[in-house]
Amino acid sequence: MKHTTALSVNVNKVALVRNTRHLGIPSVTRAAVLCLQAGAHGITVHPRPDERHIRAQDVFDIAALMQDWPDREFNIEGNPFHNLMDFIRQVRPQQATFVPDAEGQFTSDHGWTFPQDAERLRPLIAECRDLGVRVSLFMDPVPGQMALARAVGADRVELYTEPYAAAWGHASQEAQLQRYAAAAQAALDAGLGVNAGHDLNRDNLTAFLRQVPGVTEVSIGHALMADALELGYDATVRDYLRCIADAEK
Repeated sequence: MKHTTALSVNVNKVALVRNTRHLGIPSVTRAAVLCLQAGAHGITVHPRPDERHIRAQDVFDIAALMQDWPDREFNIEGNPFHNLMDFIRQVRPQQATFVPDAEGQFTSDHGWTFPQDAERLRPLIAECRDLGVRVSLFMDPVPGQMALARAVGADRVELYTEPYAAAWGHASQEAQLQRYAAAAQAALDAGLGVNAGHDLNRDNLTAFLRQVPGVTEVSIGHALMADALELGYDATVRDYLRCIADAEK
């Protein structure tokens, strides 16, 4: 049976729009339900300390609704040295993705670095695993870093894909794909699972999955929500699932 990549939908941008008014719309939980009904394998949130999009209550509300979807996964991502660990301890999602962003950072733009980050990450990774929560580390596509990520106890890495997305349609596209393929293979060789995310979309997703081995999950938010504004949640999620299926043909 062929390996299938899971699609986790990041609903941060739904919260961003909602937060511009005090009406509670669009509903983050309703968005999550519609995406799950369309076949999404999971829901991702990235609650930042300033609550500029996902708020604490959203995390708890989505955790509650995910109880009705026992075959799907809840992934909470963020900086474990800010507010992430409190959510992990209370909610115990299937996966925690550790991201090294600053408190006011516009969006995540780099991964962890080893050995520099190793000792401070190690006890928090161990705590998550004791809670039964899988840990994925947000990483740049550097093959030599993968075994070091495994050595601190991570279960997976999430390859930061913005450089690939930026190269899409340009002469450097193939070289970027080769970078990611090498990093993914190094992760697999180290015993890590491989996730990927950041600026993946319906144009570039299939090519990425065809050339990068063993991607277990992609987390997609901004592009998917932009598409959903035009197509609706159901049609959008189904088309991303088609992109994944096309890569496996």
